[in-house]
Amino acid sequence: MFIMRPQPLFSALGSLVTGLGGFWTPGYKVVLQAAAASNLYHLRKNMHYQTEDRGQPNTPEYRIYFKTTEGNFISPFHDIPLIAETKQDVDVPVKKLKMKDNEVYYNMVVEVSRWSNAKMEIATKEPLNPIKQDLKKGKLRYVANIFPHKGYIWNYGALPQTWEDPNHKDKDTKCCGDNDPIDVCDIGSQVCSPGQVIQVKVLGILALIDEGETDWKVIAINAEDPEATHLNSIEDVRKSRPGHLEATIDWFRKYKIPDGKPENQFGFNGQFKDKDFAVEIIMSTHEHWRALVQKQTNAEGIECKNITCCESPFKCSADEARDVVQSAPVLGSTHPVSSDVDKWHFV
Repeated sequence: MFIMRPQPLFSALGSLVTGLGGFWTPGYKVVLQAAAASNLYHLRKNMHYQTEDRGQPNTPEYRIYFKTTEGNFISPFHDIPLIAETKQDVDVPVKKLKMKDNEVYYNMVVEVSRWSNAKMEIATKEPLNPIKQDLKKGKLRYVANIFPHKGYIWNYGALPQTWEDPNHKDKDTKCCGDNDPIDVCDIGSQVCSPGQVIQVKVLGILALIDEGETDWKVIAINAEDPEATHLNSIEDVRKSRPGHLEATIDWFRKYKIPDGKPENQFGFNGQFKDKDFAVEIIMSTHEHWRALVQKQTNAEGIECKNITCCESPFKCSADEARDVVQSAPVLGSTHPVSSDVDKWHFV
């Protein structure tokens, strides 16, 4: 038994190709150069992702696997492209692709719904990297409600085909990466579901220092949001949504305190960096990911099995991927969640 959730997929390289020299911002030039150089991108026909649930929800065995409409299971970490392709660009030759409103959109894999507490995440150390709930000391992990916030205050997820290399020390933060895909906070108005893949516009980035590791937080907005056309920078967010950025800082600073941990710290004195800086960080983590799936760096326990990455020694067949999913427990009944998850914390 399984649940299938149809979701939009905007595949492959999208609008980032050569011949777009009209870009004026250095960050976008970085994206263009990286996209043109990367032979891991593939132009594919527009399709939809579906998810297949396995195990019992609200238990350690629960998993959300990803598959295409053709029935092929994939890794959301490695097989979903970083750059989102606009619908109108499907089947257009690469050299003729054009940017939509001079904007680059990225695919975001939603792990956690806004206002929810379960810490769902891409299982980077499991084959095909399904979404699972994080564990702490063998128990399911939930983030606390720190007054006045209820759970996560944005849709929270990750950019696929990125990796914060734990062996790479950032020149600004002086800390190494956290061994995960780069995190994204979607500030759009729609409440998304774990396993959704949405297109987002990047607005800026925050350098969280989490237990001595660099843990970048990309600030972005769902491209389908009614306000997306009006929000193009961190300053736009500051002006049109008073208090939102301050709430984001407050949330990340305090969210581990109820677990007995100290306040988190930030790079750049807690100042958000702009869009161009964010794009450069994203593309740097993309290059680290490329080295990872090409076996050019220490995998640090990361599972790199994938279906689509050419030149990757970890590439596997559709049958092998199907065997991974079929070995997982079938979907069962949902377990109840403890009422303690709804407790308020005042810190």
